[in-house]
Amino acid sequence: MKLTTLAVAAVIGVAVSSALGAGKTQTFTGEVSDSMCGAKHMMASKSTCTRVCVGKGSNYALVVGDNIYTLHTEAKTVLDELDKLAGERASVTGVANGETIEVSKVTEAK
Repeated sequence: MKLTTLAVAAVIGVAVSSALGAGKTQTFTGEVSDSMCGAKHMMASKSTCTRVCVGKGSNYALVVGDNIYTLHTEAKTVLDELDKLAGERASVTGVANGETIEVSKVTEAK
């Protein structure tokens, strides 16, 4: 009985610590793209392709190695910066939830 109680306590401890880590602001660096094309654009110009796809309703995305994160924001200044950096490397600051980042800030990657 004592072992079962310890096992349950350990599982709860891991779950709580995982939940507390969620929602942490992080910075990701990668290439600004769109969620439809990801890392493989259909047009020759990455920036043009990204802008066209976003204009047709696709979300901005960030390609980080083999991962593609959908970027979400309502802030016009952030959207303007993503448009400016379309097809380029950028540092995106925000809260990741699975494959989506709630973006608070975008800067050109150095």
